[in-house]
Amino acid sequence: MKKRKILVFQHVPFEPLGTLDPMLKNAGFRIRYVNFARDPHQVPSLDGYAGLIVLGGPMNVDQIDDYPNLATEVTLIRDALDRNMQVLGICLGAQLLAKALGARVKPGARKEIGWYPVSLCDEGREDPILKDLNDSPMLFHWHGDQLTLPEGARWLASSDDCPVQAFAHGACAYGFQFHLEVDQKLIERWLTVPVNVAELATVTDYIHPSRIREDVPRYLPAMQQLADTVFGNWIKRFDLQRKTTLGSR
Repeated sequence: MKKRKILVFQHVPFEPLGTLDPMLKNAGFRIRYVNFARDPHQVPSLDGYAGLIVLGGPMNVDQIDDYPNLATEVTLIRDALDRNMQVLGICLGAQLLAKALGARVKPGARKEIGWYPVSLCDEGREDPILKDLNDSPMLFHWHGDQLTLPEGARWLASSDDCPVQAFAHGACAYGFQFHLEVDQKLIERWLTVPVNVAELATVTDYIHPSRIREDVPRYLPAMQQLADTVFGNWIKRFDLQRKTTLGSR
C-alpha cells in the first residue's frame, strides 16, 4: 500500500515536528520537510500530498523583505485550502494560516513564553480535535504575536493574554498558537538558542527561564498525554476524509 505523504514547512532548524514526527510515521505517513531557512526562494509543489503542516519560527508574518518565503507560504496555504488538504498551523504557522484566510496578525500586549493555561471555548468543547483537552490545561507557548479570528472560522480556545489560542476553518484547517509538540530536550534547546536568548532578555520582568525549567516536570507529562490525544484526533481526520471521498464516488 502506497504511503500517504505530509508536507512540512520549517522556518528554523530548532523548530521541528517534535513529538508529532513519530506519531505521523507510526500512522504510515512519509514526511517531507521544506527547509525555508536553507532556501527561502523555493516554491514546493503540493501535488501528491495529503496534508500540510506549517511550523513555528521567531519571525513575524510581515517580515517578507527578510523572509520572502512567507509570501510564498501564504499563497501555498490558500492553495492547500482550495484542495481540501488537511492543514495544521503551529504558532507562526497558525498566524500564516490566519493571514491566508484574511485575518490580521499583530504584536500582543504581552509575550507568552513558558507555561500558561488554555481554556476551550464553547465550539472547542465540541470540536473533534480539541474536545478531549481538560479544563484549562497548562500548555507550552513561545509567541509574542496574536491573530484575529478569520472570517467564518470557529473559535476553539483562548488564554488570558491571547484571545485566539486555537481556531479551525472548514473541515480541514486548524491553527494552534501553543506548542503541544515539544518535549524536554526541545524546550531546553529553545531556551538556549541565541535568537531566543535575545528575546528572553527583553522580558526579564515577567518571564524567567529558570521558572520555565522548574515547571517542565510539573506540566510536561500531562501535556504530552494531551498532545498524543489531540494529534491522534488530527491524524484520524485523514482516514475520515479518505473514507468520505471513496464513498462519494
